[in-house]
Amino acid sequence: MLYKQYWFWLMVISAIVFLLERIAPWRKKQRALRPQLLQDFFWLAFNGYLFGRFFVFILKPIKSALFAAFESVFRVAPTLDILHSLPLIAQVLMCLIFLDFIEWCVHNMLHRIGFLWSFHRVHHSIHTMDWIGNFRFHWMELIIYNTFKFLPIALVIGNRWEVLLWVAIISTFVGHLNHSNLFISWGPLRYIFNSPRMHIWHHDKRPSNKVGYNFGIVLSCWDWIFGTAYMPLTRTPEALGFRGDERFPDCIASRFFAPFIDRKS
Repeated sequence: MLYKQYWFWLMVISAIVFLLERIAPWRKKQRALRPQLLQDFFWLAFNGYLFGRFFVFILKPIKSALFAAFESVFRVAPTLDILHSLPLIAQVLMCLIFLDFIEWCVHNMLHRIGFLWSFHRVHHSIHTMDWIGNFRFHWMELIIYNTFKFLPIALVIGNRWEVLLWVAIISTFVGHLNHSNLFISWGPLRYIFNSPRMHIWHHDKRPSNKVGYNFGIVLSCWDWIFGTAYMPLTRTPEALGFRGDERFPDCIASRFFAPFIDRKS
């Protein structure tokens, strides 16, 4: 059934946020047809759908090997399903909070460790923020994030695919909104939820510190708690990107393989 497929919800969410941008754009002069839009459709298709299809034959044996290693060391299968007794909505909310914190930690590392930043630069090559920018990222990030989330997912929810699907749907919707051309800050709820007006500062080309701000994915509370939040509401960054992005390649092929070759930028 379609509603059980992530790609279906990815299409629905993309269409909704795209229409919202057309109805009530934040930056009135920003065009829907902009430079590198076709490239971003490639990243959307590859990261949102094709990656899983291409690498499933690699990921399955890796998953089996990790499960076997865990079981041999701890004498218990890594599918404890800690939340199994809770209602589905409670499982989704708790899993969302738990995984979002892990993603906040990983996102921090992507900015602080040179090797990881070489991949994350692809995402920060965005110069025009809109919904589809949410999926402009290097495919290695999927491996990095999922490596850190693999064991916690197995321990917390086991094989509950419905929980993972709903968490993915919520994360994708909020991620699309965060990158969208929409004038949203959530008011007092900005201390809990990420928003376009907060996340645009994450893409500031010249942040006042070395690693930047606002690493939250769905929730902003981690940034406020740990002192990495920055959200002026009366202005926007002068430019988006990252220092040295003038030397960063523009074409898809180069961005696909450049992190393995050139990490100087």
